Amino acid sequence: MNLIVTGRVQGVGFRYFTRLAAKRLGVVGWVRNKPDGSVEIQAWADEETFASFLAEIKRGPRFGRVDQIALTKLDLPANYEEFDVTY
Repeated sequence: MNLIVTGRVQGVGFRYFTRLAAKRLGVVGWVRNKPDGSVEIQAWADEETFASFLAEIKRGPRFGRVDQIALTKLDLPANYEEFDVTY
């Protein structure tokens, strides 16, 4: 899945929060800041694991605020073995 997360998601540790949640749950993929102030996530996991991951993302880090998450299903296979912060 591709997620675009908007709100107060930059400058609050959102990418590192996302990476920790992904690693704890066994999600693979990556997260990065976008120039427009949003955060983009590409994540792969089974349906149940992804639902747990999405719930964590909706909650966000302590000083962040998630206003909206736009989800797009990806047809690409997961070529990742872990979850990374990219730039």
